[in-house]
Amino acid sequence: MIVTTTPSVEGHRIVDYYGIVFGEVISGVNFVKDFTAGLSNFFGGRSATYEEELLNARSAALAEMEQRAAALGANAIVGVDIDYEVLGSDNGMLMVTASGTAVRCV
Repeated sequence: MIVTTTPSVEGHRIVDYYGIVFGEVISGVNFVKDFTAGLSNFFGGRSATYEEELLNARSAALAEMEQRAAALGANAIVGVDIDYEVLGSDNGMLMVTASGTAVRCV
């Protein structure tokens, strides 16, 4: 599966458009991760726990989007956009949404 942020795939011609596909992941941060990240915030530096959670959520959202495109018969997704949002009363949830247009290229 070709996944690109561009509106076309260089060297390929788009022959079919299947519509917009999405992959959404809502990930919660548990107490231990929140505590560890809080220490990084207090002492300074990067939060490896939050960075890992963000990486996992983004990878899962992209994989889900690719699966949905493949189920439609697409072999590429163009115009991909990834959005991030924090949710919940205490902002303890992270939502990652990947979206793009499923297409078939030759």
